[in-house]
Amino acid sequence: MRVTLLLAFLAVCPLVGAETCPSGQAKNESALVQNEQTWAQALERHDAHAVGCLLAEEFQDADPSGQLHDRAETLAGIPHRRPGSNQLSEMHAHVYGDFGYIRGLATLVDPQGKTVARVRFTDIYVYREGRWVALAAHESMLPETTK
Repeated sequence: MRVTLLLAFLAVCPLVGAETCPSGQAKNESALVQNEQTWAQALERHDAHAVGCLLAEEFQDADPSGQLHDRAETLAGIPHRRPGSNQLSEMHAHVYGDFGYIRGLATLVDPQGKTVARVRFTDIYVYREGRWVALAAHESMLPETTK
């Protein structure tokens, strides 16, 4: 009897501590904008789990230097990000059934408030299991502007 209880307990234990990704998102542009805000905030907190909830298993990113990164590489880099915030603007989302994309501008600001970079991005999403997940991302570095 004890062995049976122990085996049952061990079978359930991984589920107790496992965090699940949110679901039940609307299939609209506002949900894509919210995903981008969630993504930016998770990067600021170095929260790879939260970002992982937003990325499809087959996710690929083309970074500003043209390098391609899969989901695992993208998530592995999150703990090593420099401190700072991502201020998002100019976001324009579009939904077509189970697919959508969003374009925007991310302004990266260091802890002292200095703009470090401005990056134009496009993220492509698919709606799966009640939530939007990113299939692909592309970033382009914008040149510095003088004031």
